[in-house]
Amino acid sequence: MARLRFIITRKVVPWPNSVCRWNFGVSLNNRVLVIDDDPVFTQVLARSLRKRGLEVEQSHNSRQALQLVRDFQPDRVTLDLKMINESGLQLLPELLKLNPALNIVVLTGYSSIATAVQAMKLGASNYLCKPANAEDILAAFSAQAAADIDVADNPVSVNRLEWEHIQKVLAENDGNVSATARALGMHRRTLQRKLSKRPVQR
Repeated sequence: MARLRFIITRKVVPWPNSVCRWNFGVSLNNRVLVIDDDPVFTQVLARSLRKRGLEVEQSHNSRQALQLVRDFQPDRVTLDLKMINESGLQLLPELLKLNPALNIVVLTGYSSIATAVQAMKLGASNYLCKPANAEDILAAFSAQAAADIDVADNPVSVNRLEWEHIQKVLAENDGNVSATARALGMHRRTLQRKLSKRPVQR
């Protein structure tokens, strides 16, 4: 089944083979810092990025992340918005204080999509909805804006973004509702109720 993906840049446009994303056009290097409190996710992502020729370090908390920015000096960062007892939104400006040129891709589940605009204002380069793999993230690091439609003139509602993300994950699980609910961290009945409704308009 075809995978459904959407992109949101600072300009709002549909973009195939991607997910929710903001972009500002940034330079690239070979050092990536992965910040996430899920050790399994960071290990899998780090391994995938290394296979693509990148130097990668992992961090599971804010203190470690800030130290690695100083010592490892990455130019690209993936930042989980929801870490245990910590907020990626609070860490984001601290990272940029150490290196204002950091290319930061923020990662989050569909339930945190409403924070995307705030992350963008704080200096994030792009924004991806989980689940996201190495290919998605590398595309987010290097993506370029492709339209002239301002967010303020053509906004996409949070409900619409949630609906799109649910459809994407459902397609990735071949229409299996139970598997989709597990991937989204949602109760199966809650997901069924959302799926029973008509598609959310913009």
